[in-house]
Amino acid sequence: MSLSPLRTFPVGTAAAPLGNTPTRGGAGMAWHWQVLVLGLWLTTIGNAALWQQLWALPEVGGWRGVRFMLGMGGLVFGVLVALMALFAWPRVFKPAATLLLLAAAAATHFMLVYSALIDSTMLVNVLHTDAREAGDLMSMRFALTMLGLGVLPSLWLWRQPTPTARWYRRALANLGMATVGLLVAGLALFVVFQDFASVMRNHKQVRYLINPLNSVYAVGKVVADQAPRTQQPLQAVAVDAQLGPSYAGQTAPPLLVIVVGETARATNFGLGGYGRDTTPQLRELANQGQLTYFNNAWSCGTNTQASVPCMFSHLGKAGFEGNPERFDNLLDVLQRAGLAVVWIDNQSGCKGLCERVPNVNTRESPDPRLCPQGECDDTIMIPTMERALQALPPERTTKGTVVVLHQMGSHGPAYFKRAPERLKAYMPECASTALQDCSRDEVVNAYDNSIRATDDFLAQTIGWLQRQPGSTGLLYISDHGESLGENNLYLHGLPYAMAPDDQKHVPMLTWLSTGLQQRLALPMDCLGHKASDRLTHDHLFHSVLGLLDVHTTVHQPKLDVFASCKATGAAS
Repeated sequence: MSLSPLRTFPVGTAAAPLGNTPTRGGAGMAWHWQVLVLGLWLTTIGNAALWQQLWALPEVGGWRGVRFMLGMGGLVFGVLVALMALFAWPRVFKPAATLLLLAAAAATHFMLVYSALIDSTMLVNVLHTDAREAGDLMSMRFALTMLGLGVLPSLWLWRQPTPTARWYRRALANLGMATVGLLVAGLALFVVFQDFASVMRNHKQVRYLINPLNSVYAVGKVVADQAPRTQQPLQAVAVDAQLGPSYAGQTAPPLLVIVVGETARATNFGLGGYGRDTTPQLRELANQGQLTYFNNAWSCGTNTQASVPCMFSHLGKAGFEGNPERFDNLLDVLQRAGLAVVWIDNQSGCKGLCERVPNVNTRESPDPRLCPQGECDDTIMIPTMERALQALPPERTTKGTVVVLHQMGSHGPAYFKRAPERLKAYMPECASTALQDCSRDEVVNAYDNSIRATDDFLAQTIGWLQRQPGSTGLLYISDHGESLGENNLYLHGLPYAMAPDDQKHVPMLTWLSTGLQQRLALPMDCLGHKASDRLTHDHLFHSVLGLLDVHTTVHQPKLDVFASCKATGAAS
């Protein structure tokens, strides 16, 4: 009987006790120590935003506060260790841990710089961000954060040995490490439970700061919410939609332009009483009695991906959120009724709304004058609209046409890019995407200049409509608002229940030609009396149906802004 040679292992590797053979030679850190070191790194450095926010809370003070912070650290550490132990398999651990490190680094940057919270809606918004929008968010600070918190720790990890073992031994070892992590987390929670419950109850935003568990939870929730919806068949809405009596014997078909604003907050809209006259051209139209501004309008969500599909849905905010079923939208209903419909986009897309109607993106035919450096001014949508209208089927345009213009608007953080030099009335402005590097006055100046650009774009669009024959109109409403440094909050996308009003209170207005007013027997002075009524994105679907005289049992007159005024006009 011969004996096999004695096998030796480098000191500190995990192979010796389990009989594993490391894939790298030389000394290295055992797998369980890798898990512990990464857990400690993510708990401390990777959660800088969490500890900063917690330390500022009034409940965290004195020695009790120190105990709570240590207990909270133990809780986060234990959960992270348990999580990483579950995927500590030879071919899985390093890629998965690298993803966690990079996600934690990116989240740390946005939480520290913009006071962002990482939840499922924020994740969906990120997934639908195009390269141009992502480029605006890149900065030297972002690069350094990714390098220091994500890339360098990942390089360290990949230099460590990768031990192998029989699957059942690895499973037992992983389960043991996960159990230890959960025990640590449970003990830490037990020690600080009273303070933990109080903080989580009174400061719900804290749960969205625990890094990278916030990202892991967000991914899981998105998959759980979206997977059932993608498997559902598309259901038709308002199959009974038909054109009303105003279309009988018409000589000039109606033309309605719906402008979906971007990141315009009502607070900074001159028409709403803002201290600066950021909307001088629209104010002149309002003074002439042709335009009504609704100063009490509220969004469905705090980001484009949440708000835009919701505002074109018949379900309203309450019915739309969390609904696993798939329905077509307002554009489908209008097209089903026989109208011509086209979506023109100067942003990151229609979020699935325009898949079944003609659609155009301004990037397909950039204008060197209106698209300097690859980004188009919103006014490019006017000539684009003219060309798109000519391509629509005449059998539909002879009945009526609806055009949706999706703005770039005031999309941040590069507000300084959203206004041409001729419209920059407020200087100096912040010319950086790192908003915290600018004074708040400079940030507001850049943002207000972008609102003046929207004012100019809307005025030009209305001017174009005034030159068209027949019944024309424009309806504008922003998708969501924006934070400009109030309470150290920037941009948008906070969970709706926690978001400040600046991210939810949006501008809304309508301009109607004399022809459209007469066609619908809709007096503008009546709309003026409704200017302060509370409106939401829920009203858009039904108001457009009413404005275009499209009849369907789905239409709810109580959500139609124009319904009561049309009745008044008809009665008179």
